[in-house]
Amino acid sequence: MTAGLNKDKSYKEKPILSIRGLTKVFPGVKALDQVDFDLYPGEVHILVGENGAGKSTLSKCLLGVYQPDEGEIFYDGQPVRFSSPRDALQAGIAAVYQELTMIPWLTAPQNIFFNREPRIKGTPLIDKKKMTEDCRALLEGLHSSAINLSVPVKKLGVAEQQMLEIAKALSFHPRVLILDEPTATLSAQETDSLFARIESLTEAGIGIIYISHRMSEYRRIGDRITVLRDGKKVSTEKNGNLTEDQLIHLMVGRSLSQIYQKSPNTFSGEVLRVEGLSDRAGKVKNCSLTLKKGEIVGLSGLVGSGRTELARLIYGIDRPAAGRVILHGRDMTRSSPKAKVDAGLGFLPEDRKLSGLTIKAPIDWNVVAASLSKYFPHLYLSERKNEAIARDYVDELKIKTPDVHRQTEDLSGGNQQKVVIAKWLASDTDILIFDEPTRGIDIGARMEIYRLMDALTAEGKSILMISSDLSEVISMSDRLYVMREGQIISEMQKDEFSMERIGQLMLADRSNNQ
Repeated sequence: MTAGLNKDKSYKEKPILSIRGLTKVFPGVKALDQVDFDLYPGEVHILVGENGAGKSTLSKCLLGVYQPDEGEIFYDGQPVRFSSPRDALQAGIAAVYQELTMIPWLTAPQNIFFNREPRIKGTPLIDKKKMTEDCRALLEGLHSSAINLSVPVKKLGVAEQQMLEIAKALSFHPRVLILDEPTATLSAQETDSLFARIESLTEAGIGIIYISHRMSEYRRIGDRITVLRDGKKVSTEKNGNLTEDQLIHLMVGRSLSQIYQKSPNTFSGEVLRVEGLSDRAGKVKNCSLTLKKGEIVGLSGLVGSGRTELARLIYGIDRPAAGRVILHGRDMTRSSPKAKVDAGLGFLPEDRKLSGLTIKAPIDWNVVAASLSKYFPHLYLSERKNEAIARDYVDELKIKTPDVHRQTEDLSGGNQQKVVIAKWLASDTDILIFDEPTRGIDIGARMEIYRLMDALTAEGKSILMISSDLSEVISMSDRLYVMREGQIISEMQKDEFSMERIGQLMLADRSNNQ
């Protein structure tokens, strides 16, 4: 679907939402500087820029999370200032954030209709049947009816929870919908379903502000594109008026020719071998793979294909039902994650804020979190030593922060990911599992992460990279495995890589591959 390019909109109607001269200042930072922006009924307006460009600040000013210092917001031609997201929601402006907000111990219906549950007529009792039916109808509209509605959402995958976030926003029947990185955890198939839903929403006159770092999506669904850089509006253009090279240059001041491609590398002995690995839940079935020193091996597949579950088995978070994990020639199948870290294996999970970092802790303590016994064997923690260790990695990885004592949650997504990498470098791991290493980070930060991965393998470290981004997998992998329905169904060498072929393997029925 290429919704944006197939629409010829003249915007004769008045904007549903207008911003004039919006300015927001935080201590030492002007996050927004005299920004103008319009959204028309039925429009998908793409908002792009690097992390820190002001995209999230703009959306939070619209929603009442922040109050602007200067400027005006007009909704239906009338000046407005929302004091909270609840006020914005009641007015018809809903948002889906990149960070998940589901209450983990509640089910999907309970989350979507939290604090506004339907009642059995004439009683204060919750109408659970209607609540479930309404939830199912919302998910069917997103082609996500397979989501289990009876279990706590903490038992669902990140992609399933993301679809629930979208369904919850739609349950309020908004006139304006803000989508912040909605496809970051979705498979290609799930993304297609979301885009089809977006097209039906715009046909009904809903205006959509779409924030994304995935350039491939802009052309598919956007009507216009606004570029922010350093808090200022650089340009607003009709979709199709800018080449990809021009758009990148507006965003980051660099051209497409500078986008990073992995340099060739040589590989030596095998450092990781997985033989016939299976889990007890049936999500991983008889999987085998190898990884050599200095190699980046990609692991591709749809969300739910078993990629993350396989990584958890390798790392030791979950216990396998069958198979072996061999690190540097040692059988460590039943070893704990700590034992595997000691043997040189590190794991960067897909949800860095939940599992990869202690987000409320300072940078320096996150850097040494996996190597306390190495640096402080007598359990005497030295803040001076801790600070020195962290500063070395902050300098080496070019983590943008005023000092190492800054809270990790204050960093951009790309810099948070670098802190996770620093944690494992500090622990002397030489095998790294990267699960969605660039999810939710901008193109400039992606380039830095790619350069870092290349430098690590040049030093002899090895990377198993799980990614839903086929362009990333193809450009960064030396070798590739494709997973489907819990099984590894193909191994591909670099010269065999093809986006079409990989896509076919991910989606095809097993019978087509026999």
